[in-house]
Formats: sequence, C-alpha cells, structure tokens
Amino acid sequence: MILFPAIDLKEGLAVRLQQGDMARATVFHRDPSAQARAFEVQGFKYLHIVDLDGAFAGKPVNAAAVERILESVSIPVQLGGGVRDTATVEAWLEKGVTRVIIGTAAVRDPPFVKQAARDFPGRIAVGLDARDGKVAVEGWAETSELTVLDIARRFEDAGVSAIVYTDIARDGMLQGINWDATIALAEAISIPVIASGGLASIDDIKTMLAPRAAKLEGAIAGRALYDGRLDAAEALKLIGDATSQSL
Repeated sequence: MILFPAIDLKEGLAVRLQQGDMARATVFHRDPSAQARAFEVQGFKYLHIVDLDGAFAGKPVNAAAVERILESVSIPVQLGGGVRDTATVEAWLEKGVTRVIIGTAAVRDPPFVKQAARDFPGRIAVGLDARDGKVAVEGWAETSELTVLDIARRFEDAGVSAIVYTDIARDGMLQGINWDATIALAEAISIPVIASGGLASIDDIKTMLAPRAAKLEGAIAGRALYDGRLDAAEALKLIGDATSQSL
C-alpha cells in the first residue's frame, strides 16, 4: 500500500485547490522541488504531481518545475495534467517520470490511452475525476455523461497500470476520502485503484489499511500533509507495520 504525497503545480508554485477550483488555490510552497525533497526525506516512496495549468491548457505548462523536481529526488514520480498525445507521454517518460497519468483523453480518446499502455507497459495510469458520479474533464471544467465505472471498464485488459480516482467534491476539503465509492470501483474492475480527494487524517490511513480496502494500490495525500493534520511519520509507520505483518 502506497501513500502518495501530492504536489499540484500552478504557475510554478506548489498549491492546493478546493474542489478543483483554480480561483480557490492556496500556495503551500514557492519551491516545489524543495517540497519534493522534503517528502523524500520524510520517507515517502513515490510522488504524485499534477500540472494544474496543463490540465486546463491541454498541454504541459509547468514543465520547468517538474524537471527541477525530477532532478531533486530519487524516488519515482507519477505525473498528470495536460497529457493528450503520444509525444507528451514520451517526453515525460524520457525526462524521468515513472508513470504518466492520462485524464481527459481517457474520456475523449480511449484508443490513444490503450496504445500508450501497449507501447509503455506498466507506465500509463488513467485519472478519473468524478463530480456526482460523472467524470469531469478539461481540468474539471466540464462534466461528461459517463460514470467512472463506464470509463474504467473501457481499459480492462488494456495494460493500464492504475486508475487514480478522485471525488472532486471532497478534493482539498479535508472531509475524508470517499472510501465507499473508491472501494466499490476497485472491486468492480481488475485494474488497481488509487484513492484521491479529501484525505483528512490518520483515520483515512487506517481505513486504507483495513481488509475491505485490500484491492487498492494506495491513496494520495495533499492538504492534510501541508497543514499538519496528517503526521507523515505516523502515517508511514502505520503503513510500514501493516506491510511487514502481511509478508
């Protein structure tokens, strides 16, 4: 089970949004690479990065900030935001990103995602962000008529390494992850699912480690880490203890 600390990039800064609203952004670090190093020193094993501006623009915008992060840490990095074509996937993988997350294109261009998963085995994830159960696209600015499960099932047996599932209503709100919906999705598909949106406290970590969440790959933590509601050392110890007991 992996706890992914999140670094969301807006105009080169590390920020957190509330419910995906770019107008409700709080700057938490002016040097995202320093924040990435801090997460690595704390003991995190994998970073989650989102190019927020890229998600709206449909192409990478914060590339310079991402590159500095990649140069600063040795742990693997997964990255989403503005990935709409093969050239962008290839560019990020060549720069050192371990796993590329494709969101809007998973709704608009499933064949592209499936081809990328074939071309880059184990290195493509799909990001599905839901508002009232329906998938939102274009940086959450638009909502489709498709459910998360509708789209997730498109990629069964396609070689996608993970589904990152976010409940937009909870994202950045510190109300706790929507575990029921996330676990239901994980049980309905064979692709590993990563929980995202609203992780608030050590209670969320305990839920992630409970038997009913066994099919999850992990969860993403953002605002709770930045404002101290989630103690990194306590969370990582819980995960480490649970992992050693299961071996």
